[in-house]
Amino acid sequence: MELSNRQEQIIQIVKDNGPITGENIADHLSLTRATLRPDLAILTMAGFLDARPRVGYFFTGKTGSELLTEKLKKFKVKEYQSIPIVVEEDVSAYDAICTMFLEDVGTLFVTNELGHLVGVLSRKDLLRASIGNQDLSSIPVHIIMTRMPNITICKPEDLLLDAAQKLIEKQIDGLPVVEPAENGLEVIGRLTKTNITKALVELGLDQHL
Repeated sequence: MELSNRQEQIIQIVKDNGPITGENIADHLSLTRATLRPDLAILTMAGFLDARPRVGYFFTGKTGSELLTEKLKKFKVKEYQSIPIVVEEDVSAYDAICTMFLEDVGTLFVTNELGHLVGVLSRKDLLRASIGNQDLSSIPVHIIMTRMPNITICKPEDLLLDAAQKLIEKQIDGLPVVEPAENGLEVIGRLTKTNITKALVELGLDQHL
């Protein structure tokens, strides 16, 4: 976040004199309290300053990078997850390839007749099945998919950073976002490297507003 010269001055005044009231800050700058109100609101919302009733403003001691890190640590999976692309376990590998191509995704989530997650199908799985002279129309995906419990998952309330760490550690493109269902897990979303990138871009743009 880029601060204006006046906002930098306000921070310095609060550092040197805090806790200090808005009126006293305005006096230091020879301005009115009303003129400073937007700047004080921005600095407070951004986390540079804090305010207490009948006490005034004080400096939090946090740098811009520290505030950025704090904000990132508050992001949750549910705020950035995408719609999951799901196929049933008896679908053929050929149909799965078509679905992956049409939906432009790198991972498909496989469910059983109850709609519970039973497997994950990646590009590598389908490529491996394509090698040789096998008839992909006759191979159901449950034969080539990665099965539970060897599937890395995340939940809507998980921190985005924790989910991103799973993507890196497991060297995978996407995670199913799940919630408990009777005798299983229901897929309610997907989290991919693209979702992580979107969050970082939004965070970066916010810092330049």
